[in-house]
Amino acid sequence: MEVCIHRNTLSFVLLFFLPAALLLVAEACNVVDKEALLQFKHKITSDPSRLLHSWKSSSDCCTAWEGVGCDSSGRVVNISRPGLVSVNDFIVDTYLTGTLSPFLGNLSFLQILDLSNLKDLKGPIPSEFGKLLRLTHLFLDSNKLTGSVPITFQHLFRLQKLYLSDNYISGVVHSSVIGPLRSLSELGLSGNQISGSIPASIGNLALLTKLDLHENRFSGRIPTGIGKLKNLRYLDLSENQITGRIPRSIGRLSELVLLYLNHNRINGSIPSSISGLRSLVFCRLSENKLTGNIPPSIGKLSRIERLILENNKLSGKLPATIGHLTTLTDMFFSNNRFTAKIPSSFGNLINLQTLDLSRNLLTGQLPPQLVKLQGLQTLDLSFNPLGLASIPKWLSKLKLFRLLLAKTGVEGRLPRWLSSSSISVLDLSCNGLNGKLPHWIGNMTSLSFLNLSYNGFHSSIPVEFKSLSLLMDLDLHSNMFSGNLNPIFSKEVVDPLGHFNSIDLSNNMFAGPIDENLGDWPALASITSLVLSHNQLEGSIPKSIGKLKELKVLELVGNGLSGRIPEELGDAMELNTILLSRNKLRGTIPAKVLNLKELTEFDVSENRLSGTIPPHKAIISASAFSGNPGLCGAPLRPCKHS
Repeated sequence: MEVCIHRNTLSFVLLFFLPAALLLVAEACNVVDKEALLQFKHKITSDPSRLLHSWKSSSDCCTAWEGVGCDSSGRVVNISRPGLVSVNDFIVDTYLTGTLSPFLGNLSFLQILDLSNLKDLKGPIPSEFGKLLRLTHLFLDSNKLTGSVPITFQHLFRLQKLYLSDNYISGVVHSSVIGPLRSLSELGLSGNQISGSIPASIGNLALLTKLDLHENRFSGRIPTGIGKLKNLRYLDLSENQITGRIPRSIGRLSELVLLYLNHNRINGSIPSSISGLRSLVFCRLSENKLTGNIPPSIGKLSRIERLILENNKLSGKLPATIGHLTTLTDMFFSNNRFTAKIPSSFGNLINLQTLDLSRNLLTGQLPPQLVKLQGLQTLDLSFNPLGLASIPKWLSKLKLFRLLLAKTGVEGRLPRWLSSSSISVLDLSCNGLNGKLPHWIGNMTSLSFLNLSYNGFHSSIPVEFKSLSLLMDLDLHSNMFSGNLNPIFSKEVVDPLGHFNSIDLSNNMFAGPIDENLGDWPALASITSLVLSHNQLEGSIPKSIGKLKELKVLELVGNGLSGRIPEELGDAMELNTILLSRNKLRGTIPAKVLNLKELTEFDVSENRLSGTIPPHKAIISASAFSGNPGLCGAPLRPCKHS
């Protein structure tokens, strides 16, 4: 589970935490403040939940206006009108349409301004907001604000929390704006279009506990001064265009709980100073260009739970010190260049739930010490040259939910212990498995995903296959399976589960006709992809396929199918791919099929079709109709009319 740390919804409770003196209003609302608020309301063009309904010139803004709080002298200190409103213990989601009035800058006593989550506030943030010298909390996140962060924000030296996230703010955030905000404890600018470098002056914000800049266009290096933020607990710079190395100074952030630098262009090695992050729980450095070895000092992250380093260029041996990280629950190291054996010390990771070392260069047998990982749910070692030969018997002692060993050198027959396992996702593709698909496959009733493609199985599908009532994705392509397809299509379901999403049975030796009632089988009711190409199927294409209302991909290439293309295929309105080439189909192409609204890929080449190609909007090349001497019309040659 990804962890998202959000600011508290202060707008519901801030009024209760203000000093009591602020709630004991002695004088009527200040005339300047009242005018400023009415000017703001004037700029609002739509207020469906009547958030500002009580804001009337005939009443006192301090005592009668909802969301407005004043001090004892009648000066407005709090405006809280967020789009998430608490009404009778229910959360109501609403919006305001309009722009921010520069008159709000006249609220010289304002401490809290919360206009977050109103969704439809547009236009720039007025530079006049820089006059709000008493402001401590500014929440404008989750709107449609544009322009840049006003340079005048440099005057908001009392500001403690600033959230402008999830808008359309662009431009550069200048160091001269950020540097003076030394009272800031939380800064949220995520989900915008801000460019340029992260301001070097960020290191001046000694009180900062949360810095969230993710999903912008920040470039350049991470400032070395980041290491000065000794109170920082949350640092998210992910989904930007940051380059350069991770600064060694990052190791000084001893209070840091969450570090997300993923989806950038960061290069170089992980600094050994990472050991200084003794409070770190969540670390995500994935989707970068990191190289070199993982430093052994990583073993000092004594509180780490999630460690995500996938999709980099890290290399060398996996350090045995990782075995010291006994709090670790999830390790994602996929798609790097790690070599040598998996350290036996990984058996000490007793809280581990996910171990993903797929797509590396790991070799050798699996350490039997992994049998101690009794909480392990996902084991993915796919696409490593492990040379396993056989799946270790001790894996049967784990309570695995997902087992993925694609292209790991597994050979021979499927091990019988799988029949009593609770595995839901099993991927043994691209191996040397052979023999028959065993009858006991029907005992694997927890299976939801099964991939045995690119192996050497040679048998029909046993009737017991029907018992896989939870199976939703099946890939058996590129084997030597034979017989008919009905044991698959007639599979049992347990509503709402067990309906197929995808089936790929291509490149086998399945024979016989396709069941004419294919579209009526419950297991296929919500299928999106059906691939049966390159088999020995005969007979006609079932008309009932048109009943598969969610079908997007239909591939029947290279079989012996005959008869006409059924017009009923046009009833499957979601179809975007229809590949029927290299069969023995005859007759005309139904206009209803060729004019499916979602159709992007269509190929009926090398058949016996004839007649005029119906006019169609989809862009389809001439090669998709070639090899049918009787066909004519665009994009082929014009038809000859008598």
